[in-house]
Amino acid sequence: MEVLGETMDDAAGEAFDKAAKLLGLPYPGGPLVDKYGKLGNADKFEFTFPQTEGFTYSFSGLKTQFMNFINKNKQSNPNFVEENLNDICASYQKHIIDYLFKKLTHAIKEYQIKDIAIAGGVSANSALRQRLESEGVKHGWNVFIPEFQFCTDNAAMIAMTGYFQFLNNDFSNQSVSPTARMKI
Repeated sequence: MEVLGETMDDAAGEAFDKAAKLLGLPYPGGPLVDKYGKLGNADKFEFTFPQTEGFTYSFSGLKTQFMNFINKNKQSNPNFVEENLNDICASYQKHIIDYLFKKLTHAIKEYQIKDIAIAGGVSANSALRQRLESEGVKHGWNVFIPEFQFCTDNAAMIAMTGYFQFLNNDFSNQSVSPTARMKI
C-alpha cells in the first residue's frame, strides 16, 4: 500500500462535526448531517473546493467557508438554519463527498487503481457509501465498504492500537512529544 494523499489539516469527519455544531446539532454531528441530508435538496446551496496540490485534501477552509455561509444567511434571516436545515445538510454533505471523489477519481486515473476501500467514521455516511457503490459499478471498481458496525471513528482505532501496545508492554518515556500529523 502506498499513501498518495492525505489531509493537510482537518479530517472529513471534523468538517461534518463542525458543520453540525454550527447548525446547533449535538456531537457527533456527522450522522445527523447524514440523517437530515437525506430529506433535503443537495443542489440547493453551493460551496467551493479548496485548491490543494495533487491528492492532498484540506477541510479547514471548508469549515470556515461553511461558518461564513451560515453567519451571512443568519444575518438576513435569523431562522435560516431552522427553515433550511435539510437542504443545508444535503448540500454540504454532497460537497464534501464531491471533494473526496474529485481527488479519488484523479488518483484512480493516474494510477489505474481498481480496488477502492473506505474506513473510519465517515465511511458510515450513507451518501458516501451509495456514491462509492454506484461509481464502482459504473467504472468497474472493486469496492470494499465495511459493515456499518465496523465504521468506527479513527479515535477508537487509535485507542485499540494503544490497548494492544499496552498489552505488549510497548511504552514510551516522557521525552517523547505527541504529533498530530506523523508521517508513515
